[in-house]
Amino acid sequence: MTASANDPLVRFVNVQKTYDGENLVVKNLNLDIERGEFLTLLGPSGSGKSTCLMMLAGFETPTHGDILLQGNAINNVPPHKRDIGVVFQNYALFPHMSVVENVAFPLTVRKMNKTDAKAKAQRALDMVQLGEFGERRPGQLSGGQQQRVALARALVFEPQLVLMDEPLGALDKKLREQMQIEIKHIHESLGVTMVFVTHDQDEALTMSDRVAVFNDGIIQQIDDPATLYECPQNSFVANFIGETNTLCGEIVSSDNQACAVQLPNGVKITAQNIAGHGAGVQTAVSLRPERVQLNDVKPDFTNVFEATVIETIYHGNHVRVALDVGGQKDFRAMVRAGNIHADLNPGHKLYVGFSADDCRALDPASA
Repeated sequence: MTASANDPLVRFVNVQKTYDGENLVVKNLNLDIERGEFLTLLGPSGSGKSTCLMMLAGFETPTHGDILLQGNAINNVPPHKRDIGVVFQNYALFPHMSVVENVAFPLTVRKMNKTDAKAKAQRALDMVQLGEFGERRPGQLSGGQQQRVALARALVFEPQLVLMDEPLGALDKKLREQMQIEIKHIHESLGVTMVFVTHDQDEALTMSDRVAVFNDGIIQQIDDPATLYECPQNSFVANFIGETNTLCGEIVSSDNQACAVQLPNGVKITAQNIAGHGAGVQTAVSLRPERVQLNDVKPDFTNVFEATVIETIYHGNHVRVALDVGGQKDFRAMVRAGNIHADLNPGHKLYVGFSADDCRALDPASA
């Protein structure tokens, strides 16, 4: 059975994976990967994201369930017959071969003649802006250049799918950020489907069309980056994606959209009722630091509290402020440098304000 052009390119159907027969690394995964999209699998170490990538590449076999490519099950298809390009963190380049020979290697394995293989490899190197480096050895290149060679090798045989397993992990911060943009531009220009594994939240948000957040072998949420950041569906996602303040308390009243949450110190917060629970249920209210406003004058917000400045850290374009809010000393606010309306010296008392639309009452059991 072959999928139509409108069907997902890849489908995981009830996929499970265990290495010891008892503990599931991947638990009943159902995931569709659309044609031409850039999908990132994001999660902490041991969450199951890399195992999913390795099963799709063919280096691991599902314990249960099926992986479909173009509508056909590929569980028992060897890696070299899957028409999938793979880029690893260590690049896996052959040190004794020239750069162009490394890039041409997948073509020579497929029995393409040397002249055509070299010409295609040269075009792939041009695409990653390394056309003049073809005769060098990998050891003569920087880490960022080696990463580009590995990407060119994965793209040279024009696969329908490219998998990337933490390929930028060995690069320094500035080069890593440059490569994120370059890979995204290559994806946009070629239209190839890419699946990218990382534990770096910023990387996932920067590069992806969609992000699947993994924890304990389960996808906690899959969404576009903006939705994932602004509208996390549980406490794990809220805490893993970016930074958040978590205020734990009990719902004292609720409707389908909003709820009132009483904190241990008696203070009440009005928040979006994302978990959908009624009164008497424990919840974790998530609030992003940049949504908090600090003011010496009492602001006009649904939620307003008195607070004391503990510490201020200058970051150039913004200031991070640690606050004591009702006895909770790990409360954080992020204020843009040109938007400061309060004395931020340690010990100063001020007002904290935030909208009910900016805080979300989530299920603490998901944390």
